[in-house]
Amino acid sequence: MALKEKLMEDLKQAMKDKDVNRKNAVQMVRASVLQVEKDNKITLDDNGVIEVIAKEVKKRKDVLPDYVKSGRQELIDALNREIEVLMAYLPEQMSEAEIEALVKEAIASTGASSMKDIGKVMAYLMPKTKGKADGKAVNEAVKRNLS
Repeated sequence: MALKEKLMEDLKQAMKDKDVNRKNAVQMVRASVLQVEKDNKITLDDNGVIEVIAKEVKKRKDVLPDYVKSGRQELIDALNREIEVLMAYLPEQMSEAEIEALVKEAIASTGASSMKDIGKVMAYLMPKTKGKADGKAVNEAVKRNLS
């Protein structure tokens, strides 16, 4: 089953189960997918949908510290539940050790030796980690290994 179809089925199921958090999260992702498709006049495949979901998860994770500062626990809990729902649609995330191993391989194959070469290393790594690892975590691992 294609990912877009799975999102639609899960939306229907969440409505039947009266699971408001799941319904809202899936609806927002479906709206984002449709927006990207209409803006670019394309039909997204599963990889494109995964990219959109990853962006949605990143948005929610970026906003989380602001909610924590405001002390609104109900908003924090709702956001964490949304992140949990969306993470189920993403491929399994890479561990720190897997990222480190990939970074070392990238540094060896690109011949990087200093922080000036970070662009080459990141260009090598990002296609391999897309959707499987947070870009920020990959960047930090590259910086640790190059410095």
